[in-house]
Amino acid sequence: MNYAKREKIFSLLKKNIPNAKTELIYQSPFQLLIAVILSAQATDISVNKATKKLYQRAGNAAQLSRLTLNEIENLIKTIGLYKTKAKNILNTSQIIHMEYGGEVPNNRKVLESLPGVGRKTANVILNTIFHEPVIAVDTHIYRLANRINLAHGKTPLEVEKKLTKLTPNQFLTDAHHLLILHGRYVCKAQKPLCSDCIINELCEYKRKF
Repeated sequence: MNYAKREKIFSLLKKNIPNAKTELIYQSPFQLLIAVILSAQATDISVNKATKKLYQRAGNAAQLSRLTLNEIENLIKTIGLYKTKAKNILNTSQIIHMEYGGEVPNNRKVLESLPGVGRKTANVILNTIFHEPVIAVDTHIYRLANRINLAHGKTPLEVEKKLTKLTPNQFLTDAHHLLILHGRYVCKAQKPLCSDCIINELCEYKRKF
């Protein structure tokens, strides 16, 4: 796929979703961080239901760090892997509160050192909160990038590196949310809505598959 086609694809996605943003509900960078940790192998809808209860009880790092592990587990038990996630968000909250004054650091190395935070979660925070031109590759973006020939890769990291290199610079900051929303609602895993797709004429899915 050449540069002109990539530019047109992102232009159309941007036109179709002019205010692309995360569907996770949050009121602060810290709340987004916790929501993204919880979102692993869970839908945004289920995370938003859990965090609504969690943030009513503890909406910042100081408050959350004072809860017991059992209290957190009970608040998020509707989420898959909730026991592991409860430990991670408690430990991360304590670190953010004690070492960073309750503020989420704008530093990849520090973010990835936090319990429950890997490269994808760090990228979400760096992009969504700090507007850095990085792309967090989840299952939707991984599938979409390979399917339409936007960026091939056998691992999320490989796809991320190729997407970062090949995405036109003017769209890098928005690329994560544009792609994830398109993959979630149009270019679905099962029965993609090709007839309703705004990039249908540019997509290489039909020729490749």
